[in-house]
Amino acid sequence: MSEVLKAIAERCSTRGYTAEKLTAEELDAILTAGLQAPTATNRQELHFTVLDGQDPILFDIQEVMGARARPTMNFWYDAPTVVIISGEKDFRWTAVDAGIAVGNMALAAEAMGLGNVILGCLKAAMDGENRERYAAALRFPEGYTFQIAIAVGHKATEKEPHTFDASKLVTVL
Repeated sequence: MSEVLKAIAERCSTRGYTAEKLTAEELDAILTAGLQAPTATNRQELHFTVLDGQDPILFDIQEVMGARARPTMNFWYDAPTVVIISGEKDFRWTAVDAGIAVGNMALAAEAMGLGNVILGCLKAAMDGENRERYAAALRFPEGYTFQIAIAVGHKATEKEPHTFDASKLVTVL
């Protein structure tokens, strides 16, 4: 099996991390995987904001999330690194392009033996009344909005990848 197919088969959401920080090389490889993702018409309309897992803005977002937040765990599961992807608000393919980029990043992390979880749960907080404050704090380019995020780190927990029944999920015409 190719390394790519192996990473796809083995990747699952990690919901527990050690305190060990990513190396500069690990972070660079993950960001490069996101940057190498194709974008519609090669627009390259995405921006990546890298945060330490202890950044106060994450705790602020967690607090604003309120009832959606888990009482015993934050939305990034104490990962040492969180990458927030923003993109051009008015480009029709931004959300799709962000999804492709975060998928690349998740597979790159898995291939390096790192855990990761893709985070869409903070969208309501990021698009709410604090939208402009968060965009400024996270240094989004002008006209950019939150698209998706990913938490990455060294795994403290293990989980089996999910199973599926292709016969119920795929139709071949």
